[in-house]
Amino acid sequence: MLSKYYEQIETIGLNFALAILFLLIGLAIRDVLNRGNVPKFGRIIVWLVLFLGCFGFIAKGIIEVIWEGGL
Repeated sequence: MLSKYYEQIETIGLNFALAILFLLIGLAIRDVLNRGNVPKFGRIIVWLVLFLGCFGFIAKGIIEVIWEGGL
C-alpha cells in the first residue's frame, strides 16, 4: 500500500521540507537584521526579496499542477 502512494508521500515531504527551510532562513535573516541594526528601508527590501523567493516556489508548484492537468 505504501508503494502505491510513494510519489504523493515524496511530494508532500519535499514541500514540507522546503517550508521548514524557508522558515529557518527567515529566522536566520531576522536574527542578522536585529543584530546588525539595519535601517527600516533595508529590512523591507530584505523581507521583500525573501517573500518573492517563497512566492516563486509556490507559483512554480501551482503552475506544475495546472500544466500536468491535476486540477
